[in-house]
Amino acid sequence: MLEQASAPLAPLTTLRVGGPARRMVTATTEQEIVDTVKDCDGRGEPLLILAGGSNLVIGDEGFDGTVLKIASTGVTKQKTCSGLRLGVAAGHDWDAFVAEAVDLGAVGVEALSGIPGSAGATPVQNVSAYGQEVGHSIAWIRALDRETGEIRGMQSRCLDFSYRDSIFKQNPGKYVVLTVWFGFDPPAPSEADRLSAPIRYPELARALGVAEGERAPLTQVRETVLKVRASKGMVLNADDHDTWSAGSFFINPVLDTAAFEALAARATAEPPRFPAPDNHVKTSAAWLIEQAGYPKGYGAGPATLSTKHTLALTNRGDAIAADVLGLAREIRDGVRDRFGVELVPEPVLVGAAL
Repeated sequence: MLEQASAPLAPLTTLRVGGPARRMVTATTEQEIVDTVKDCDGRGEPLLILAGGSNLVIGDEGFDGTVLKIASTGVTKQKTCSGLRLGVAAGHDWDAFVAEAVDLGAVGVEALSGIPGSAGATPVQNVSAYGQEVGHSIAWIRALDRETGEIRGMQSRCLDFSYRDSIFKQNPGKYVVLTVWFGFDPPAPSEADRLSAPIRYPELARALGVAEGERAPLTQVRETVLKVRASKGMVLNADDHDTWSAGSFFINPVLDTAAFEALAARATAEPPRFPAPDNHVKTSAAWLIEQAGYPKGYGAGPATLSTKHTLALTNRGDAIAADVLGLAREIRDGVRDRFGVELVPEPVLVGAAL
């Protein structure tokens, strides 16, 4: 376990903005994570938990407390009568885990390739992309309950997974994810027989040259997703400022029927619509942003929209958090004024607000 005073935080986030932490602890084992959390909670010390830093905006004043950098790694493999179980440590790189799962023939996370960040963060937002959600493959989670001090095994059915939501997001700060266990069907015996889950996302289906609902070779799906994401600046590359972002900055709005009809009435073209639970409609935040007058590359300052993807706010090299937040406010307010839809930020804001 490593302790550091006045630790810079910007380099630990994919946006590369934010002030320092008064103290930072880097924990590489579950016990170090648990001990640090309990120590801070016992002393009433403000605590920020950080892993991959890919879904985070830290304010320019930094964090006046302890930042716990979760750096636990490793994947545990278990074969069971029902299939394959993979337990991944919270600090393990997410895409490295997906690559290993695909190599093993595990089906269900291949479309989540290329997403930056750590495995332990994925259930919090119920990370989703190209027709897959991480919650669909999670069997259970080992987590520290900060209210009781107990380590709990939490079954998937108890985690309230829905679009970009979970019990962890609904109760911010209550739990610390330690290990995520995934459950997969038995892998096909040969690589030639290893096909993906049915392709549900039109863009991915087109890129693969298959019809929606069809399957494709597992490794081909991963490779194709990586190419599609890279074309949008959504695969980390230190030399590409379009990837200096927090990924998609705003959540795709989920509207009731009346709200969607009101949106359509104010639009000059039919807004994208996708079915959502409880007779709601999900629409595209990127479409709303573009139609409100904010094209790719919008912005004259050190923070702009990505030149590849309207939904990513990027640091062009020397932006500070105030620059990113100012651009986010401008876009949020512009979309609200044009369409009456309030965009909600996806990243966690620490010492910062819209």
